[in-house]
Amino acid sequence: MNLPKRVEIMESGPRDGIQNEKTFIPTEQKLQLIHALGETGIKRIEATSFVSPKHVPQMADADVVYRNIDQKPDLQYLVLIPNKRGFELAREAGAKNLALVAGASETFNMKNVRMSVEESLHQLSLVVEEAKSEDMFVRFSIATSFHCPYEGIVAEETTLNMVKTLETLEVDEIVLCDTIGRANPYQVYQLFSKTLDLGTKAKVTAHFHDTYGFSKANSLAALQAGITSFDTSIGGLGGCPFAPGAAGNDSTEDFVFMLNEMGIETGIDFEKLMDCVSLVKEMTERRLTGHLQQVRGGSLKQRV
Repeated sequence: MNLPKRVEIMESGPRDGIQNEKTFIPTEQKLQLIHALGETGIKRIEATSFVSPKHVPQMADADVVYRNIDQKPDLQYLVLIPNKRGFELAREAGAKNLALVAGASETFNMKNVRMSVEESLHQLSLVVEEAKSEDMFVRFSIATSFHCPYEGIVAEETTLNMVKTLETLEVDEIVLCDTIGRANPYQVYQLFSKTLDLGTKAKVTAHFHDTYGFSKANSLAALQAGITSFDTSIGGLGGCPFAPGAAGNDSTEDFVFMLNEMGIETGIDFEKLMDCVSLVKEMTERRLTGHLQQVRGGSLKQRV
């Protein structure tokens, strides 16, 4: 098998993981989770998002959350912004690492940010230009890279053309997202292989949801294609307010355990990661979908 020696995890739980929770999670608990995740060896955390509290109420405290993170110098704390206003709010809070997003699907993008894909890319290109002039890190996610909940299969060419556009903007990272968890391993291998064949300077990252139980198979397909950077969410939390039926993200603890068993390094302390799962259980009423938290009392041992 064509497998890397090491994989990087971008923990999206504090943002993507909890954004769909109906009951508002107190700011103190969000900060507790962020700080606990920072002790696991994870080096990248999506901390919050500067979005409309009307449309995503869970993120109404984004400014307070970000300003009160006890940031470690060797960790990257990212904030999601959907538009120019979000950028301004993030900058005012002192954020230096931005996560932007636009959908490959016209219908999804319209429901998500009420703009066409072309309008989103135009507005966000101006944000990217300004952010790069201020030496900010810019990560850009392409939502519905594989499937749209409204339009069905998204053509490879559509997503690849967006990758080419983002490359001209000189973003630092491009994320291909299986937003509704509908992709299969063949699609994943093909699209990531073709993306890497473009020779992009930007880092390419994979983002999977587990709606149909394919997230681990899709992760393996991405690994085989040459991807070494993945988004995951503690406890398997996640979902999208604008993608009906989307289940949680790929579980961080399950993915890390799988990599450990395969002899692939992550630099993450598994026991500390499981402690974070316990924190998440106290934050949400939702049943966590991660498998490892269900068998923690068994004979789990981390391969070293």
